[in-house]
This record gives sequence, structure tokens and C-alpha cells, in this order.
Amino acid sequence: MTFKWMTPDIRRRAQDLVSRMTLEEKAGQMTQYDWGFNPINPDTGLSQHNIITEQISQGLIGSMFNLSGAAEVNELQRLAREKTPHGIPLLIGRDVIHGYRTVFPIPLAQASAWNPELAGQTAAAASREALADGVAWVFAPMIDVTRDPRWGRIAESIGEDPYLASAYAKAWVEGAQMDEGPGFASASCPKHFAAYGLAEAGRDYNTVDLSDRMLREVILPPFREAIESGALSIMASFNEINGIPACANRYLLTTILREEWGFEGIVCGDYGAIQELIVHGIAADEEEACILSIKAGLDMDMHSGIYARYLPKLVREGKVLERLVDEAVMRILAVKLKLGLFEQPFVNPSEYATDASLPEAHLALARQSARESIVLLRNEKETLPLRKETASIAVIGPLADSKKDPLGCWALDGRPNDVVSLLEGIRQTVTPGTTLPYVQGCQVDTDSEDGIAEALEAAAGADVVVLALGEAFDMSGESRCRTDLDLPGGQRKLVESVAKLGKPIVAVLISGRPLAIPWLQDYADAIVQAWHLGVQSGHAIADVLFGDYNPSGRLTATFPRNVGQIPIYYYRKNTGRPPGGVHTSYYIDSTTEPLYSFGYGLSYTTFRYGRVQLSQERISPDDAFGITIEVTNEGSRSGEEVVQCYLRDEAASVTQPLKKLIAFRKIKLCAGETAIVTFAIPNSALAIIDADMNLTVEPGNFTLWVGPNSSEGETVRLTVERSAAAVD
Repeated sequence: MTFKWMTPDIRRRAQDLVSRMTLEEKAGQMTQYDWGFNPINPDTGLSQHNIITEQISQGLIGSMFNLSGAAEVNELQRLAREKTPHGIPLLIGRDVIHGYRTVFPIPLAQASAWNPELAGQTAAAASREALADGVAWVFAPMIDVTRDPRWGRIAESIGEDPYLASAYAKAWVEGAQMDEGPGFASASCPKHFAAYGLAEAGRDYNTVDLSDRMLREVILPPFREAIESGALSIMASFNEINGIPACANRYLLTTILREEWGFEGIVCGDYGAIQELIVHGIAADEEEACILSIKAGLDMDMHSGIYARYLPKLVREGKVLERLVDEAVMRILAVKLKLGLFEQPFVNPSEYATDASLPEAHLALARQSARESIVLLRNEKETLPLRKETASIAVIGPLADSKKDPLGCWALDGRPNDVVSLLEGIRQTVTPGTTLPYVQGCQVDTDSEDGIAEALEAAAGADVVVLALGEAFDMSGESRCRTDLDLPGGQRKLVESVAKLGKPIVAVLISGRPLAIPWLQDYADAIVQAWHLGVQSGHAIADVLFGDYNPSGRLTATFPRNVGQIPIYYYRKNTGRPPGGVHTSYYIDSTTEPLYSFGYGLSYTTFRYGRVQLSQERISPDDAFGITIEVTNEGSRSGEEVVQCYLRDEAASVTQPLKKLIAFRKIKLCAGETAIVTFAIPNSALAIIDADMNLTVEPGNFTLWVGPNSSEGETVRLTVERSAAAVD
């Protein structure tokens, strides 16, 4: 059942306003401009800001984004409320991807915590800080399912699995959308609708060609969950889907979103996306791009100004129905009414204002989120955790003392001065007697070997070496795609040189994507995937390195061995070839297995799984069922385990993945403790889209796994019996 938020009173008030507006004013409500874009117009000599403020005063702009603070927001809102014919407030937007001033881990890292509730808390914290600057519309969460680590925006995603992405979509939307009365309410904007994460060749903005089955099975579930969780808006993507760009795709924006799902909120385009219809080759000019977008169901134009320039004319010429314009404007006004902007458009003084310092509660949340996001990939000879009393620890690497790179991509309002670097985190953790020689060793962006000799000198006298490796903040994110997923610059040479000393090596990978680094296992005794973790990065990594926190992160994106394996993901299907022999699906120069699988991650303790038990072994297609397993912490430390449940439909009318995630739970167990973990599985988990494109539960046998990752687990067999009606 789709979430309904538009009350009769909101609808009535919005429709009443629409009935009193001119076509120009309506088109203005459907127009959003970028305040940060401020060139001088050569024809008028006026800056973009001068032009915008004049248009706001005339009621010809409905939304702004990229404002720089409360004072600017209040000034523009004053113009909108006091100078315009109807006093309609502006809707102020901003990319708030993983924090505002308090920068939290990138979304891919937060997904690795397998803790949607925690992500909901970081989203709420970000919205509170954004609201203190007047931003009531956050362009998040990014819930594109992606299976290609070459794609730079994998950093902003939840990863490769639709079930996990759906869980995070729900938590993120519910957290991001404040609803505490006028002045303390915000809207989320899930993006990018749809299939942006499946761009060909891992190249941003590129073509997407996929079946309707894959669209509905893999890509759309997180968006459906976001809408059912109350999302007030959604952003159409840049890419084409099966030949039609999203902004002109009526099947996506109207048939699925409005008619099938009953979505009531705003559909906005991405930056300049309407204008890009011309470049795509689907529109001959701006006028045609305008017609295609409004007829497809796009409510708001981000920055191109095409709706403002052409919609009134096109309606008067009979080329666009005014009804389509009225419906779009009604939805935009309804969101403004829902947020209480008519009652309180101005920024209220808030305890979450971040001009001076970051809220202590948000810093604590950032540290906890960062700790849970870290994934331990390798730990030979129990190299970790390190002892705080170690006599000498050499800290080496181009990212060891960086305060900018841990912010990651899309940290628009984050400040490096707020960041705790890895070196600082280690310094504040070890005992006073520990020496910490630090050398950068090499650069991320050049192959120079100038610093290696100094690094070797520092490492020679140390008991253990911590190597801080990875990617700079601007190597992932939008238009930051890579074909080589190895460590960039001179980092491999640095690792190989230091390894010759024979010292224990702990490699800390600070990156925005999975890397293809199989060779690193030959040199590093321990490998810690630390991502771009935000302002508390150094403290969180040190907590893990020295055992103050037992790592609990698990991967949500498969790590390839080389780029030739991409796309590589666990949610894959069998071929028709039986295993064995030459004529099977394999590579002659590489294994088909990943470097690290989906769901993988180590701990400083050991968890033993007992036998899986079903509440019933035979069910009807309409039945739910339960799965129970006993999990024991057999180690000497307390720790958290992510218990994961996967399913395979052994024979169906349409081929099915070998495994798909249907449930998970993160549990904490003390040393020696045992827990009984039970999953209540709805019959919808067994449903497939059948050969006739109907969602159904087919009779047959199912295998279920419960275990620590997608490659391991205890199994049990479930049978769905044919219903009596089907037998008749």
C-alpha cells in the first residue's frame, strides 16, 4: 500500500492557489535555479543573482539550491513572501548525501555497517543541520543499485543488492524527513530514478539498456520502498533507459510511478537534464524537450530554465495541456504546505547550527557510524588488534595525515579542519611511550619514488608498519570513473619496498569504491577497508586497529580480482552448462571467483553457526514461515555478527539467481555467549515475476542459507506445495 500524505486540506489549499496563478507563475513554480551559478549576462550586464532576485520578486521561481547559509535563505524567502502576488515561499534544496557540516561515512561505507537504523540517525542529523541553514529539501538518499566499481558514484550507493538497498532506502527517507512542525520539517529526494547505476562500461551518464524484468526485480524495489516510507519527492536520472532518457520517459514517471505506485510527490529533473534531451538526440530543440518532459510527468526543471521559457507559450498554442501544468504545480505547492513553509519560511535559531562548532551528539554519531562501516578483510597471525603499548609504530602513506580525503565525495559543506586524520587518531590512542614516525612515502596522483627511501628509514626501526593507502576524495563520485582499480600513483611500489623489510604490515584502505588489489594479500598481514569515513575517520580507524572496537562491517559490493571480471556480483544466475569440462562459463586467464564476496568481513572473534531449522518444511504459496539458527561466539572477545539469510528457487518458470538476500540481522555476543536468531519470512520473499510478468509464488523446492556471507552458510530445504485451487 503506497504511503499517502496529501490530506484533503493540503490538496484544497494547493488547488486554490493554482486557480489564482498566471501561466508564468505556474511555470515559475516548476523552475529551480542554482544560486551557486552566478555568471554575468553579456546582454544585460547583470549577474545571475540580480536576475534571479528580480524573478523571485515577481513570483517566477519556485525553488533554489546551493545557497550558502541562513542569511541568504531568509533574504530570498522575504522576497518570495512579501513581494510576490501570492506570497508562495521558495523550496530550498541541497545535495546532503552523507552529512551536512558533520560529514558521516560515504553511503557505501554506511551500507557496510548493515545497520539501516544507524543510517537513519545520520540522515536525521544531516537534515537537522541543513534545516539550520534553511535547507528543507535534501537530495538524498542515492539508492541506485550498482554492480560496477568502475562507476564513480558507487561511493554514494548502498551497493549491489536490491533487498539491502530497500532497507536503507526506508531508514534513510524516514530519518531525513523531519516532521516537527513549521520551520522544522524537511523533504527527502531519493535518486536517481532509474537504473543510473547500470551505466554501460561503468562510465557516468552512459546508456542503460535492460529488460523490464531486471528493472522491476533489481532496480525499482528500493525506490518503491522509499515511496512507501513517505518520500515527498524523487529525482529522475540523467541516463536513457531502453532508448528514452528518464526525464522524457512516461513509462517510468507516469505509468510506474504515478499510476502503479500512486506517488503523490514532486518529480524533479537532475541538473540541466531537460536540456540534455537535445544532446541525447531525442529532442530537436528546447521547445521539444519541454514538451517531452511535461508530458512524461516531470514536475520540476532543475536549472535549465526551459519550463520558465516555454511552458506558457506552449500551453497557449495548445501543444501542452494546462491540466498537466496545474497538476505539477499542485504537487509542488502541496509539498511546500506539508513542510509548513507558508507558516514559517524563515530559518529559526537552532541548536544544530554549525557556524561555530559541530554538535557533540553528531560527532559521537559520526564516530559510531564510521566504526561500524569498517570491514576487516585480512588478519593473518592475529596481527590486529595492535597493542597500544607497542614501542614504535611507523605510519606511512599518502593518506595517513590527510584531513580532506576522508571527507569523500559530495561533502559540500564539510571542512577539513573538522576531520581527525588517521595519524591523529593513532597519536591519541597509543601510550605516551610509543614512538610514531610518520612519512608520506609517495603521492596518490604521481608515480614518483622520491619519498620511498625516507619511508624505509622510518619503517626499519618500527615494530609494525601501518600503511594508509587508497584514493583521494575526488577519485570517486560524479564523473569520477576509473578503468584501473589498482592503487593509484606510487602506492604499489611503496608497499612492495616496505614489505622487503619483513615488518608486520597493516594496510588501511581509504577509498570510495572496491579496489582490485589481489597482490596486496602477498604483502600485508592485515587489510582494513576503511572507506572515506568523514570527520571522525581517524578516531574510528584507531578504535578498530587497537581493539577498542571489534570490526563488524561486511561488504555490500563485491571486490573483483581484476577489471576483466566486471560486472561481478553475488546475485547472479547459472548458465545452461553443467559444471566441469572445457565448455563451461569461465576465463582461461583468471578465476571467476571474486577477491572478496558480498557480505564478507572478519572479526577479532569467531562465530559458530548451528543447524538451520524451519518452522515448517512444507508450506502453501500464501504462508509465511520462520527460520531459526543458533549462533555462538567461540572467541575470547565480544563482537558483532551480521547473520545473513539467502534463498534460491531451485526451479521456476523464469530463471532465478543462485542466491538472493531475503533477511539479515546484526547481533552482539559476549565471549562464549549463544543467541537464537529467528527470521520471520513473509511469503513475498518467495515471489518471482513469472513468465507473464505477474508477481507470484510458484510451487516447488527452495534452498535457504544462513551464514556470515554470501559464500558460506548452513542450508535447509523448503517446499512450497501446489494449492488446492491450482490442483483443481
